[in-house]
Amino acid sequence: MQGVVKVVEETLFAIFMNGIFIKNFLLIQFLGLCSFVGVTKDTKSAAGMSGAVIFVMAMAATASYLMYAYILIPLKLEFLGLISFIVVIAALVQLVEFILRKHVTPLYRSLGIYLPLITTNCAVLGVVLLNVMKEYDFSQSVVFGVAAGIGYTIVMLMMSGIRERSTLVNVPSAVQGLPHAFLIATMLSMAFVNYFRVIPV
Repeated sequence: MQGVVKVVEETLFAIFMNGIFIKNFLLIQFLGLCSFVGVTKDTKSAAGMSGAVIFVMAMAATASYLMYAYILIPLKLEFLGLISFIVVIAALVQLVEFILRKHVTPLYRSLGIYLPLITTNCAVLGVVLLNVMKEYDFSQSVVFGVAAGIGYTIVMLMMSGIRERSTLVNVPSAVQGLPHAFLIATMLSMAFVNYFRVIPV
């Protein structure tokens, strides 16, 4: 019994580390780059966006698994999976948007159009689809959803910190704005790929 529990724990830990580092959605799989570039001009907005994405990813992974496993598969409606997942994500984003507008109005205004765009954020949809493709069970799906959100948050805060500090240096006019942001993203991606790559035994 102890051996079985140990294997499950190791598997969940591997999934957790994959979601954060090895298969990071922003720097390794290049999903969700719109908000990555648009919201990382200051750390406060990046942190608020990251919190919203963590919540949506975790809840979408949970709700989508339950819907797919207990409704779509028994009714043989697997072909409706993509549409169902988008509806679930959209509902969760509406919930987050309502909460922020009601209780954290300054953050809601600073996020602007990028908050409702979480609905079409391919990183959030990617979490749900990967859970289905890899045939994760409920606990694995939730762990991967939370880990992907944490990985998203780490990269967003790193990016926003670097971009804020870069305002103190003399950046050539030819690369100011988006070119400079993509240059930073490229260096971060190269660091992640080389540091967290899986070395075959």
